[in-house]
Amino acid sequence: MKSKLIVVLLLYPILLFSQTTFTTVPAYPTQTDAITITFDITHQTKTLVGYSGDVYAHTGVTLESSNGTIQQWQNVIGTWKDNSKQPKLTRIGTDQYQITIDNPRVYYSVTDNLKTITQLCFVLRSSDGSKQTEDIFIPLYEAGLSIVINNPVVTNSFGDPQRSPVFVSAGETLDISASTAEVGTKTASMKLYVNDIQKTGTNTSTIDYKFVANENPEGMNIIKIVAADEAGTIDSSVFAIMRNPQINNAPLPAGNLPGINYSNDPSQVTLALYAPRKSFVYVLGDFNDWQVNTSYLMNKYEPKPDSVIWWITIPNLESGKEYSFQYLIDGQIRVADPYADKILDPWNDSGIPSSVYPNLKSYPDGKTENIVGIFQTGQPEYNWRVQKFNRPTKDKLIIYELLVRDFVSTHSYKTITDTLSYFKKLGINAIELMPINEFEGNSSWGYNPMMYFAPDKYYGTKNDLKTFIDACHEYGIAVIMDIVLNHAYGLNPMVRMYWDSANNRPAADNPWFNQVSPNPVYNWGYDFNHESKDTKYFVDRVTSYWLTQYKFDGFRFDFTKGFTNTPGDGSSYDASRIAILERIDDKIRQVDPTAYVILENFAPDTEEKELTDYGMMVWGNLNYNYSQATMGWIANSNFGRISYKLRGFTQPGVVGYMESHDEQRVMYQNLTNGNSYQDYNIKNLSTALDRMKLAACFFFTVPGPKMIWQFGEVGYDISIDAGGRLSEKPLHWEYYSNAERKALFNVFAGLIRLKKNYPAFSSSDFSLNVNGTSKSIHLNSSSMNVTILGNFGVTSSNINPAFQSTGTWYEFFTGDSINVTDVNAQISLQHGEYKLYTSSKLPSLDYITDVEKSPVVPSEYKLEQNYPNPLNPSTTISFTIPNIETTRRVVFTTLKVYDILGREITTLVNEEKVPGSYNVYFNGNNLPSGIYFYRLAAGNYTTTKKMLLLK
Repeated sequence: MKSKLIVVLLLYPILLFSQTTFTTVPAYPTQTDAITITFDITHQTKTLVGYSGDVYAHTGVTLESSNGTIQQWQNVIGTWKDNSKQPKLTRIGTDQYQITIDNPRVYYSVTDNLKTITQLCFVLRSSDGSKQTEDIFIPLYEAGLSIVINNPVVTNSFGDPQRSPVFVSAGETLDISASTAEVGTKTASMKLYVNDIQKTGTNTSTIDYKFVANENPEGMNIIKIVAADEAGTIDSSVFAIMRNPQINNAPLPAGNLPGINYSNDPSQVTLALYAPRKSFVYVLGDFNDWQVNTSYLMNKYEPKPDSVIWWITIPNLESGKEYSFQYLIDGQIRVADPYADKILDPWNDSGIPSSVYPNLKSYPDGKTENIVGIFQTGQPEYNWRVQKFNRPTKDKLIIYELLVRDFVSTHSYKTITDTLSYFKKLGINAIELMPINEFEGNSSWGYNPMMYFAPDKYYGTKNDLKTFIDACHEYGIAVIMDIVLNHAYGLNPMVRMYWDSANNRPAADNPWFNQVSPNPVYNWGYDFNHESKDTKYFVDRVTSYWLTQYKFDGFRFDFTKGFTNTPGDGSSYDASRIAILERIDDKIRQVDPTAYVILENFAPDTEEKELTDYGMMVWGNLNYNYSQATMGWIANSNFGRISYKLRGFTQPGVVGYMESHDEQRVMYQNLTNGNSYQDYNIKNLSTALDRMKLAACFFFTVPGPKMIWQFGEVGYDISIDAGGRLSEKPLHWEYYSNAERKALFNVFAGLIRLKKNYPAFSSSDFSLNVNGTSKSIHLNSSSMNVTILGNFGVTSSNINPAFQSTGTWYEFFTGDSINVTDVNAQISLQHGEYKLYTSSKLPSLDYITDVEKSPVVPSEYKLEQNYPNPLNPSTTISFTIPNIETTRRVVFTTLKVYDILGREITTLVNEEKVPGSYNVYFNGNNLPSGIYFYRLAAGNYTTTKKMLLLK
């Protein structure tokens, strides 16, 4: 006798599942047939629809053991994004693909004869893995007789029929229809049972029955269909019908909000889901083995029809234990809680190494599908070391924009936390993290958001993130969160809860999203409707959460140009958008009055003036003009709009930048497209780096907040498009050990310190003359005046310095001084030469040294912690040799690396060293992961530090 829980098929051999249809040839394939499968993804909720590139299959099988155990996604071919092993599909039309599997047992290498293939499992994906369908399961049949449930549509994907029943309510009648798939045999009889009582029978290959809800008990009803062929072989299929009890109407208990609510009692949690116009909602999870149960039917609180909250209090929980769960809405939609602070992802969690996220809870494979949420009562509170952080004032902000994925090889908060001394040396006072809330996939820029309250696990645990922020605050560094509230992507539960599958877009009654973005030019994912009361509530919950729970110091809002329902490309003045942004800012100020609000707005100056007058900041993109200037192409090199005053603003609210994540790297432009004249060639590395110093002098010194993109301080020169615009970019931490690149770092560091420490660089009394080859800036303050001169051409030129006064002026970089008797006397500048003169002598800033100059003489031996640490595969080790006598002398120095057993791995330094500071590059590419030690011996001084290599 064959026995199956459920078989899924419609009357014809075509299946609708997760909005993907497919057909198979043969119609009833077995596990040894040659099977041609045709997919139609026209109505998929995910992002592969409309994709025109190559499509590959992530594919495996569902296996049923002889003891009845069912396991999905076994014997998977290759790994995600492995185009060399995973099969490429044939495109046969728009959003239609085909693949042929010759003999699944051979193709999927199923050699255990005690296991049967019951399904083929597919996720179709783009060639780079950034776009995909949901899971698609194709049933296989055994030779002989197999029962096919034609109506209702049921699924055997979750192993137990009580995990995916069909739902009926009182007064309803459900038509049940089944037939047999006859593979080399004929049907002799069919019988249908309800709760083990036979209700009907037939001697044909079809059977029909009307299930009348009022004639059956509330709760779970088990339907069993048994068929026999002429040889007496029996097949059976089982599914479940849940007769819903009456919904309990009750107000949400006081103090609870939509989301996950903990109380003083760690044995219980209250879950609340905002879901108007839904009929019923069950909670499924580890606590009920993912079975639909009337005890977990949620209460309904309906103060008015468009404001319904479903809620339930779950008792008898184990304090400190993580429980995964979902909401099952109207018996069809399985979603995580939109407010969950942790999720499990069935497609991507396996790609997160345990070194980044240890002891990650396993996804409940075979029991449900899609993203699930986590709740955990009795969680210990994070013990913040910095309770109140004094944020840098906006006019002195130097922001370092950072993508965790591409900054350290481990893509982890922990490694960046161990690298904060690097930022301290550079002097920046704010770090802006590109989006870190859960996005779709693992490797991403983060602008494809899925969940808004959960830090993405690919970067570490939520306490790792808190530790990073805490450590930044100890270093005096603010942390700004880049957040995407213009749009969300298809796995977002609020998108999925109200979805128009016929038109492949959010439904008209979606409380949060527009059906179609009003912006026909710039749009991604699914567009938030910022005029909706529900979106307003959600946005305010999101911003309050990150400010209070994680102590972020503010936000950079992505594409605020889209925060409007006004039709158009967003480039015109929009009073409604201003009102929306001011409302968001007001709510943030109520939570945290000093939080930064930075907008990627790129709207007309008249609009951005209103926003900056209101206290917000706006992004100021000068990449093109600075690139033209550093390349020596003068015609388009006027970067005057780096000044808020030249935009007509009254407040220094422009976060100006030469580079961000979105622009081509300036050094790449220099090396690729730089100008030249005779023997002066900007494509030469040394010259290109010097041009970056020149630009820096005309960047950091302009009053107002500034931002730099990661590794710009060492002249990162890999094209933004290398490997694909959004692809992972190579790390070059060894650049910091290169003397010429370190000199650029030093210039950045010195100018940053000027900006932070001297009022002249925040003065409102300044002017820019940056239109031609010779450019100048003049800063005036009560304590000091500043004149900055630069030649951006490729030949020498003269410039009128227009000093503010006669007398002695001091050049910052060389330490030289000049006596000015004629403020307009011409000064000759060589190509690429720059001067920064101050009317008052500044203290010696010894870290501003060109490579030719003698290093600063330290006063004590020091061996720094390597960074990055952990490393993969390279890192930089810094140490200093002091001047221990009245005159300098050389000290014999060794720097060696050892493994954990004390065996010498390599010698990095073995020579006499004059007093000074040194950086040594170490590459562990040929070493296994593990703990290593590096030991400095200089004269009578020895010390050892530990480093971790993680691959």
